Amino acid sequence: MRQSAPVARAPAIPQLAARRLLGAVFRSYALRRVLKAALTIYLVATLTFFIVRLMPGNPVDVYIHTLISQYGFTYDDAANQAAALFAFNPNEPLLVQYWAYLRALARGDFGMSLVSPGTPVTSVIMTYLPWTLFSAGLGLLISFLLGIMLGMVMAYRREGVLDHLLTAVGSFFQSVPNYLVAIVIVVFFGVQLGWLPITEMRGAYSPGMQPGLNLAFISDALYHAALPILTYVLTTIGAWMLLMKSSTLSTLEEDYVTVARARGLRDGRIMRSYVGRNAVLPLFTQMAISAGFVVGGSVVIEKIFVYQGIGFILLDAINRRDYPVMQGIFLIITFAVVAANLLADLLYSRLDPRIRVSGGE
Repeated sequence: MRQSAPVARAPAIPQLAARRLLGAVFRSYALRRVLKAALTIYLVATLTFFIVRLMPGNPVDVYIHTLISQYGFTYDDAANQAAALFAFNPNEPLLVQYWAYLRALARGDFGMSLVSPGTPVTSVIMTYLPWTLFSAGLGLLISFLLGIMLGMVMAYRREGVLDHLLTAVGSFFQSVPNYLVAIVIVVFFGVQLGWLPITEMRGAYSPGMQPGLNLAFISDALYHAALPILTYVLTTIGAWMLLMKSSTLSTLEEDYVTVARARGLRDGRIMRSYVGRNAVLPLFTQMAISAGFVVGGSVVIEKIFVYQGIGFILLDAINRRDYPVMQGIFLIITFAVVAANLLADLLYSRLDPRIRVSGGE
């Protein structure tokens, strides 16, 4: 009796599907960047979880110390009040806390504030984040637009008095830290000269003002955000001016600009239609990256001006060791920076397809 020839076994369908999926991910530049961004957010969230718990003290100890030092409580009374207030066990193993944190994070739950029981971290973020986006975002937008215009003027008036003056001013403000500018504004113009009502401008809006989309509230919000916005503009406009000047000078040397001049086009039209549009393109990538740092770059500025944005609340959470609020804000900052860099990568890959090709290789 003849034996039948062995039949070749077909590869398992799940394994074949997995290989095809991995191949598609490897070939797609956008998918690779998205996966890297997701991995970065996960690693930062993990590091943040452990780092905040390695800080000296915990919410219970900080609260007990505050009651003893500021209100004259005895240790036993302070400890009893802390035990009644905090739903937090500092002696619970870190790994148990970590897995609980990941499970909640997977559901989109950032947890509850420890020092304000019953207050979700999401509610804290949504209450204070818009004020940071308003002040820092508006400051970034103003500095970007002014920097573009002044940079083009510097390029067209290169080696002139105005060019040298604006270059010196831009280089100076670019090298000065934003918190130092904020301190000078408060101490010199507010306290010494008395030109600015620093006390009245504290907070995000005046007490008793009802938030709403009306002229009175918008004017009041701009009044309170004026000094943080001014600080952001002064400390970022120099970089935009110098970048736009360099990009404009490079664009002016392109052949199509020479052809446009040979055709007899006016300088104003050449500046708007040929030079400006092409010179500003490289700056959009940098703008996308800078927008990601809007959330995290306001911590010290908001503390100096007592502007109640997300940075102000972050410092308060650090001082009081409010772990869930700290983790939630750090995660929002990380997401903003990673998303901005991802957007810049994808945008630049569309502008220059060679990046996608080299990335695939």
